[in-house]
Amino acid sequence: MNLSFLDKWRKRTYPDPSVPLAESVSADPDSVVELLSECELLRAQAAVEGVELDDTVSSLEQLDQLRPVWRDDPEVAPWLGNDAGLYLGTVVVRTVSGAVWHVWPDGQPVVRLSSGREIDVVTCGHEWADVGAPELSQVYAEVAEN
Repeated sequence: MNLSFLDKWRKRTYPDPSVPLAESVSADPDSVVELLSECELLRAQAAVEGVELDDTVSSLEQLDQLRPVWRDDPEVAPWLGNDAGLYLGTVVVRTVSGAVWHVWPDGQPVVRLSSGREIDVVTCGHEWADVGAPELSQVYAEVAEN
């Protein structure tokens, strides 16, 4: 039995409803900024140590002083490093004039300064979580003076 309508039905393609992050940044930058600033794991770790992350430079300094207990858990460290980088980027975007989130074609969020320089804050966060250097407040100071 040949039912030609079934062949057409099976071959139907549906458009991909997902939107790349880069397009989302352009379409709705406020929502993306809010999403990138969540950093739930980092906020929870900081709260355990009595540090409130209020998107200020002083909170970066307080993070630099935390005991790195996450280094004992190989499953937590990468996620915490990612959150640390996103939090660093959040503070930069909210406090440095002209700084904005930008997304590379591979989906990596970076901070673009008004000079055009791009800061890979996620990599900085991973380095901080893994070895403690550079300190988040130090990266911020270098970015803020440009």
